[in-house]
Amino acid sequence: MAVVTIWMAAVLALTPAFAVPAIAACRGKAADRLVAAQLAASVADIMLVLMSFAFDQTSYIDLALALALLTLPGTLVMATFIERWL
Repeated sequence: MAVVTIWMAAVLALTPAFAVPAIAACRGKAADRLVAAQLAASVADIMLVLMSFAFDQTSYIDLALALALLTLPGTLVMATFIERWL
């Protein structure tokens, strides 16, 4: 039986904080969806870093860094798309 560490407990505690903006990103107006997607990505960054400590895998930090670097440009591209064609 696996032992739940404090790091994994923190990931589980952040799951509702990730689920709420993820659900909001699927509903609502376009601007609200963009903000919710940005917030969900920020929470996902924190969760990936915590998971790297929980599972002792440094590659998760690389994923978190890549997500952090690509979230803002991706959101700006989506905002430009929404402004232009909607």
